[in-house]
Amino acid sequence: MRIAIADDESDVVDFLKNIVEDMGHAASTFSDGATLSQALVRETYDLVIMDWSMPKKDGMATLGWMQTSLQEKPPVIMLTNRTAKRDISDALNAGADDYITKPEDPMIITARINALIRRSAGSGAFETKAVYGIYEFNRIEQTVTVAGRTVAMTAKEFELADLFFRNRDRTLSRNYIMETIWRTTAALATRTLDMHISRVRSKLELRPDNGFRIFTVFGYGYRLESIDKR
Repeated sequence: MRIAIADDESDVVDFLKNIVEDMGHAASTFSDGATLSQALVRETYDLVIMDWSMPKKDGMATLGWMQTSLQEKPPVIMLTNRTAKRDISDALNAGADDYITKPEDPMIITARINALIRRSAGSGAFETKAVYGIYEFNRIEQTVTVAGRTVAMTAKEFELADLFFRNRDRTLSRNYIMETIWRTTAALATRTLDMHISRVRSKLELRPDNGFRIFTVFGYGYRLESIDKR
């Protein structure tokens, strides 16, 4: 998972970054709402943790911007020193999915992050087996069948295909894919990504008559789109 953390207090950012990385996720950090907003336009994140009181664009303003400017808004945890019920309800009504009142215990923060990731991922995202139309994924054996036929895939091809199907109808940035599958965002590896996507598309016969297609979002990344065949 890729998690964005925004707070103008460097010690808070470091504290949260350590928690997120200890959980096995990748953390991107920002010191204000403006730079966070710029990153959200360019990149894909699974979760945003941001402070209510930030310079340039505070948390409430950033929430409002996300609601109107992003087609696919990641879930948001709002950090706040405020404890009034009205302030908390205002944040939730503005689009936050959860809130954390500073300071908070690392175990509570970890639990809140896990709960929100599970909720936003959907009920079937982490099951050992998953079916999407004619495609069946076995995540233990790392195999895919297409209309009952097992397709030979490498480990990376399986991971890539599984990532797309778990995030179907969601646009994924190139950096998000590279960081999730190859644990790198090195520019020299982009050919590797293009080659693997081409192989996945071909091996799984991802085309409209089979219910799914992968298409390129130029200048950003890729998207696996569900096709309504009715």
